[in-house]
Amino acid sequence: MFKRVAKFPKVKSFFLFGARGTGKSTLLKETFSEQSTYRLDLLLPSVEERLARDPESLVGEINGLPKRVTTVVLDEIQKVPKLLDVVHFVLENESRPWRFILTGSSGRKLKRDGANLLAGRAFVRELFPLVISELGSAFDLNDALSWGTLPYIFSTEDVEEKNDYLSSYVRTYLSEEIQREQIVRNLDPFRRFLEVAAQYNGKIINHSNIARGIGVDPKTVASYYSILEDTLLGHIVMPFSFSFRKKLIKSPKFYFFDTGVSRAAARILSVRLVPGTSIYGQTFEQFVMTQAIHGLKYACPEAKVSYYKDESDIEVDLVIEKPGEPVMFVEIKSSSQVDESSIKSMRIIRKDFPDARFQLWSQDKVRRLVDGVEVISWNDGLRGVIC
Repeated sequence: MFKRVAKFPKVKSFFLFGARGTGKSTLLKETFSEQSTYRLDLLLPSVEERLARDPESLVGEINGLPKRVTTVVLDEIQKVPKLLDVVHFVLENESRPWRFILTGSSGRKLKRDGANLLAGRAFVRELFPLVISELGSAFDLNDALSWGTLPYIFSTEDVEEKNDYLSSYVRTYLSEEIQREQIVRNLDPFRRFLEVAAQYNGKIINHSNIARGIGVDPKTVASYYSILEDTLLGHIVMPFSFSFRKKLIKSPKFYFFDTGVSRAAARILSVRLVPGTSIYGQTFEQFVMTQAIHGLKYACPEAKVSYYKDESDIEVDLVIEKPGEPVMFVEIKSSSQVDESSIKSMRIIRKDFPDARFQLWSQDKVRRLVDGVEVISWNDGLRGVIC
């Protein structure tokens, strides 16, 4: 078992959102004792049916619990959104100090249905695939690039089982998250989009090109990307915004939340990742980017992540803005030996941002300073920016 870095409120109710397979239920079971916690799993048809038919029965159900029980976990709350009205009532009116933990694989259905999100009476937390600080000695870069870091991946050494799990994950996402919840009316275009989006992973989004490829209009493609983000399958990374004389690119990028899931969606699980190839470099960038995003969301939720690109095609992979600290520009390279050509972009834009920090993260283990750019290993870079 892995010790997760996610922190929960000590007494306050909270939502815990996370994509399927990130380990929400397992973590809650490890964190909150059986003696003081009452759990209702809405994935169980009998539980869902009973509470959907009579949501208010929850009040009597929990008031009949022993006094030692102070926490109620409602797993997959999006299955019965009406329960949130009941939770709101209990928090406002019951003298007993209940804490509710409301989990889900997405807040999209709750928002779409106008569900009661408790108006500040519950905090919001997110759970992601395992980050390297959680993995410890179990971490292997090549394995993480090939199969990602969802907890199940570490329960087996069998390559075929890992591949089967990831392929099944994508199928289940389409059938459970998209089709059953009726997020899109026609599944076929979205299925094609998912594969294309995985192939575009980490690249600047061109809605028109993708739309032509899958036979929909650009607005539909934009809505599909919103679905991916809302269902926590990835992150839209916006371009760096700054009051500046140069014209900056305005289109976003999209990074899938896990390398294994994106490789499964792109149907390239069987493709071996070989250092020095373009696909290896792209996968390495995705892995480091998502590790930075997830680590910052845990430790420094006020931090802002973006990328830089101007009209002259000067591009930097990652820009990190944290309150009270200089802006940091980070270039990510998968090579084990980097030279001065690797910092070309940052050398050009350094004069425009004299107060910023510039780093190059790679697999080169020789730490040094080149023209004001700190060259450090990617894992040292991550440790340095995550509070």
